[in-house]
Order: sequence, then C-alpha cells, then structure tokens
Amino acid sequence: MQIYLDYSATTPTRPEAIAAMQAVLAQQWGNPSSLHEWGQRAATVLETARIQVAGLINASSVESIIFTSGGTEADNLAIMGVARLYHAPQHMIISTVEHAAISESARLLERWGWEVTRLAVDAKGRVNPADLAAALRDNTVLVSVIYGQSEVGTVQAIAKLADIAHQHGVLFHTDAVQAVGRIPIDVDNLAVDLLSISSHKIYGPQGAGALYVRPGVELVPLFAGGGQEMGLRSGTQATAIIAGFGVAAELADQEISRETPRLINLRDRLFAQLADVPGLIPTGDLEHRLPHHVSFCLESANSKKLSGKTIVRQMNLAGIAISAGAACHSGKLSPSPILLAMGYSEPAALGGIRLTLGRETTTADVDWTAMVLKQILQRL
Repeated sequence: MQIYLDYSATTPTRPEAIAAMQAVLAQQWGNPSSLHEWGQRAATVLETARIQVAGLINASSVESIIFTSGGTEADNLAIMGVARLYHAPQHMIISTVEHAAISESARLLERWGWEVTRLAVDAKGRVNPADLAAALRDNTVLVSVIYGQSEVGTVQAIAKLADIAHQHGVLFHTDAVQAVGRIPIDVDNLAVDLLSISSHKIYGPQGAGALYVRPGVELVPLFAGGGQEMGLRSGTQATAIIAGFGVAAELADQEISRETPRLINLRDRLFAQLADVPGLIPTGDLEHRLPHHVSFCLESANSKKLSGKTIVRQMNLAGIAISAGAACHSGKLSPSPILLAMGYSEPAALGGIRLTLGRETTTADVDWTAMVLKQILQRL
C-alpha cells in the first residue's frame, strides 16, 4: 500500500493542468512578446492564466499578478524589490518562523547594512500583533510574515498584522505558498501589499509561481532584460508551465469550498487517532491551522537513534511518505530552527515530523497511517 502524505512539499500535477501544458507546447508555443499570430496565441495563454490566478486570490487587478519561477523567486522579488528602492540601508521586520526564502534574504540584507527585527512567536508558532506594533520604527519599510507555516501548520493573523503595518505607513508582504488554494484568500480584505504563490503546491507544475503586487506598490526588478511581466520580471515566460499553473488555480478556486472542510475532517481524525501515543507531541496551533496539516515532535528524540528523519525512513519502508523538520548537514542532524523558535528543546526539535494531506487522501489512508506510525514508535 502506497500513501503519499507530503503535499506541503509538492503536489502531483493534476491531469487537467498537464493537458493544458501539452496543448500549449503543441499549438501555442510562440514567444508571447511577439506581435505576430504565433506570439499572440501565446500571449492569450498567459493572460488567461493571469486571470485564473487572480481569481484564486480575488485580486481585482489582473495586472497585479507577476509570474515567477516559483514561490522562492516571488519571495525574493518582494523582499529585494522593496529593498532596492532605497539607496541607504533601512529596517525591515520578519518572524522567526519564516521560510528560508525570506529568512535568507533578510540575512543578505543585513550583510548590506540593513537592520532586521525577527519577531518571536509563542509556543504555538504565532506572532503577537502587539510585538509587531512595538517593533515598528521610523525607518521600517517592510514587514513580511508567513501566512501558513509549512513545518508546523500555524496560520497567522495576517489581516491584523497588515493593518498594524499600514497604520505606520509600512508595506506588508506574506508568503502564502502553503495557504493559497487551501484557505479562501481575498487580497483586498487582507489588505496585503505583496503575496507569494507557488504552482506546485496547488496541483500545478513545478517551475511556476506568482507575486501579487497591489496596484501602486513600487518594486525594483531582480533581473535586467526585456521588461516582461509589467517590467518586474524580465525573460521570456514559460508559457506552457504558466498555463498549467492557471488551470490548477482555477480548479482550486472551484473546489476549495468542499475540499477544505474534507481536509479538516481528515486532519482532525489523524490528530485524534494519535492523541494517546506517549511522547508524540502535536506542534503548531491546533485552532489557527492549515486545513491539511498534521505535525508532531518526539519528546525523547536524539540524533543517534530516534529522530524525525528516522521516522521518515521507517514510514517510507512501510510505503508511506511523510517529512521531517530537522536538517542533515554533512551527516549530522541539526535541530529544526522553527521548533527552536517556538521554545522546544534541542532534542525535541530533532524529532519534528509532518504529515500533510491532499486531494487523493482518504479516510482509509489516514487510519492505516495512524496504525503504522504507532507500530513504528512502539518498536523504536
């Protein structure tokens, strides 16, 4: 029995997206910047996909969608695109539980003289809005807080945090890669200035993403070139991949009202079945949580015998794909920085595991996974 429970890492490309990509590769392969018929066919594909992605996040301006190579580039365009507006270093704010695309960008800016405040989170992984208000300065130009944390599933109070930033005239960005397509999102109601999306998290192809840029927000592009994507992302667009992204976005929008409750039921069922396992501690906020996300840490983890990586390997031998939070560098495990930021001990932070559900996950999958995980933990 093969069960895939790593949908936060990537999702399988849905057949409708593959069909759209194949059609473009066969029939609409022109350069979308060309003025002739072949180019205009490709340009129509791009603009259709832009409408589809805008619809998923209820963006009123279609031109607010800037296609990128994925979520990482979208994050970098947001952070560096704002930073490059300034000749002198300024101040920005992120949280301690950001994706590496944000945290590493911030680290680079620090090497260039910028000041970066990293907001602490509570034991559930949430930012306190009062902490954001207290951290804002006269020279703060950007706040970036992740929408749904990929390792522990916690969802932040993005609308409230964005409002606080705007009260001080500061731009607000959120990495919504894990949230888009799983939580209904309306960028106008959220009032965010910048929002990152990834195709392969919503059953589209790998290699495509988008940055939502609120009308009126200025960015300096990362690349010099032909000025594609409203001048913000030069380079000939990957039309076929973007077409698949657009189809996946449209279908996610159509399905979210029934798929999200289904995932929540499966998620809660898996949590309930594992609630009595000794030493298996749920991580993240169980109330403000991504609908597909289940995560734990092992109270007695250690780098020699029992770690999240050990559990991943054992589950893989049983035909079940999950993931771990601790990273392996040169053969040595290092604790998850996300769990450390949430106050977990180093041993516990070596034992983080994540099980993320998706369109193909069934009740039988959840029940079987719970049984297998219990048996593995008993054996170890």
